[in-house]
Parts: sequence; structure tokens; C-alpha cells
Amino acid sequence: MEEIRLRTNVLNAFIEGNATAVYKATNIESTYLQFRKILELVAFGSLVANREAFSVVYTEFARFWNARRLLEDIERVNPGFYPEPIIEKLNPEPGVKTAWEKKESGFLTREDFVTLYKQCGAILHAENPYGLEVDYGVYERNAPMWRGKIIALLNCHLIHLVNDKNIYLVHMQEEQDGRVHHYTFGPVEAPKKAKEK
Repeated sequence: MEEIRLRTNVLNAFIEGNATAVYKATNIESTYLQFRKILELVAFGSLVANREAFSVVYTEFARFWNARRLLEDIERVNPGFYPEPIIEKLNPEPGVKTAWEKKESGFLTREDFVTLYKQCGAILHAENPYGLEVDYGVYERNAPMWRGKIIALLNCHLIHLVNDKNIYLVHMQEEQDGRVHHYTFGPVEAPKKAKEK
């Protein structure tokens, strides 16, 4: 998640014109390279704690580089792998600091993930001189929208790691140091009933 935060800073620099890779086409390609790396980090993030699971899925992915298949493969290993974006609200109940609400829209969905991944692949490979010319203007205009959807997905989200009963709450940036922080929530055991006499 920290690498995603740093790559988002690079995205911001290119999109806002504060960084350059010399000319327009390479600026846009550099932007979409960051998108692709971020997508891969999102996909594999829930598997990093389990080397064996990560290796199996990554080996398959490296052979085909297909986003839809990647998500399906990861889901077979970890059904709760995709980040669940939430909204935290102050909770008036005593002893409960915040309440979580599912974010309903505006974030990068799994379908969006596949679409953006394909677009990244299309712009990052050399053009076919006999095919359609890449419309860099469309990519440039869409970059802020994709950035916004990724931020909406990850800014405050829940994640489940493979073979782990805990839920992890992730804040992509906190005020005290500007870095990523996570909080672990484990299952609560029901209180044991007293034995009847």
C-alpha cells in the first residue's frame, strides 16, 4: 500500500503537469505505466503474506498477462481479496469510535480494473503501424477519472489476507505522518455460558 501511495504521487505529478518525460506521448505512457503497476499491486496485495499462494498465481499471470483471468485466479485462492471501500463515520454509541458504511459508487470496480488494465496494455506496447493510431488525447482526458476511482477504492478500505481470519482496515494517508496505516480487527469469541447447577 505504501508503494501504491508513492506511485499515486507520481501519477499526480504527471496529470497535474508537475513532472515530465520530455514530450506528450511519453508523459501519458508514464502515467499509464503507474496505473498498471498500481493495479498489479492491488491484485497481489492480499497474497503477499502467503508466499506459496502468491507464487502460484503470479506464475500463471506472468504467462498470460490477462487481468480478468488474474482476478479469477486470485479469487479462487482468496475470495475476499478485492479491497472493499468504506466510509468511516463517527459513532455516538459509547465505546465505539467509528461506524463503517460500504461505499456504493465512484470507486474502481472489478470491471473497471479489467478495462483500465487493458487500456494500459494497449498504450504501453509499440503501435502497429498498420492498425489504428493511439488517441493520446483520450488517454490524457481519462487519466484524472481513473486516478479518482483508484483513490476512492483505496483511500479507506477493508482487505482480507489469504488464510487469515482478521479484517484489515487501511488508511492510505494519515495526518500525523502522511503515510499508510492499517488496523487489525480479529474475530470475537462468544462469551462462555455459565454451567447450570
